[in-house]
Amino acid sequence: MVAAYQKYILDFKQASGTSRGVLTQKETWFLILEKGGKKGIGECGILRGLSIDDRPDYEEKLQWVCQNIHLGKQQLYDTLTEFPSIQFGVEMAFLSLESKNPLELFPSDFTNGKKSMLINGLVWMGEPAFMKAQIEQKLAEGFTCIKLKIGAIDFKKELELLQYIRTHFDAETIEIRVDANGGFSAEEALGKLNQLHPFDLHSIEQPIKQNQISEMADLCAKTPFPIALDEELIGVFSLDEKEKLLQKIKPQYIILKPSLIGGFQGTQEWISVAEKHNIGWWITSALESNIGLNALAQFTFTLQSELPQGLGTGGLYTNNFDAPLEVVQGQLWYDLDLKWSVNLPSFHF
Repeated sequence: MVAAYQKYILDFKQASGTSRGVLTQKETWFLILEKGGKKGIGECGILRGLSIDDRPDYEEKLQWVCQNIHLGKQQLYDTLTEFPSIQFGVEMAFLSLESKNPLELFPSDFTNGKKSMLINGLVWMGEPAFMKAQIEQKLAEGFTCIKLKIGAIDFKKELELLQYIRTHFDAETIEIRVDANGGFSAEEALGKLNQLHPFDLHSIEQPIKQNQISEMADLCAKTPFPIALDEELIGVFSLDEKEKLLQKIKPQYIILKPSLIGGFQGTQEWISVAEKHNIGWWITSALESNIGLNALAQFTFTLQSELPQGLGTGGLYTNNFDAPLEVVQGQLWYDLDLKWSVNLPSFHF
């Protein structure tokens, strides 16, 4: 078996705002395996300033993986604990190589086009008019669950946007999730949650920055509506650490981004701990290209969650790869009439 990697820069169609700043590009790396004339592909993607493996020796570690690919999937995975996005890429690449179709990793009623998955529509931060236009577009596209990024513009304006939605659509018609990306201070968080409560929100993701364990536990105990941990899960590696974190904080939900938490295996560990403690969960992409998103969507379908998932079609980028993922009325489908187009020098499909 031989292995190589290739860096790829994804360009956003429009600058996308979060409470950590504005994104215009996203770096990702593709791990390509070849054995006996067959090829496999995996995606290793980091989010600068957020991923635990955003570190200077990242490419050096990718080189090491390629040089030691003979160790096999599980041994490589076990040695890559501090590089969760590379763990994800390794898992994906080996599954791809072993599959009849290198881009169908988890054959199911989803990949054969018979069943779909409910997803949320993502509304990016920006000026109120821009956010309002996005909300109207998502509603017109048939989404019954929308997720709003909050915490970067004036809070009063964000409350007005929520008021605008609720004036036209009640909670039975549209489920609203909000994501603060750690944008509230620990001192102000409960007060802000109380101001958000009248809008019948499903949940709020990561109201305060991670690693404030006692403060987050207190918030989860007092919150008027559910809190979902997101960034809080990053850098928590062992099963024992995962158990202790959830026992201490007792969140209502956790949100799982496989690129940030150790791929499929890391995600399944978190799910097992969460379900043991009656904590809900859903899966969200971490701005992967359609190659990573495709693997993630196929995996997510196998888990049979009834909650809307944080997936899409990779339509944020100008230079993504054509894929058979399509959203119809807020549902993600695998459309067999749509074809793949992966134009990487080392991988043609």
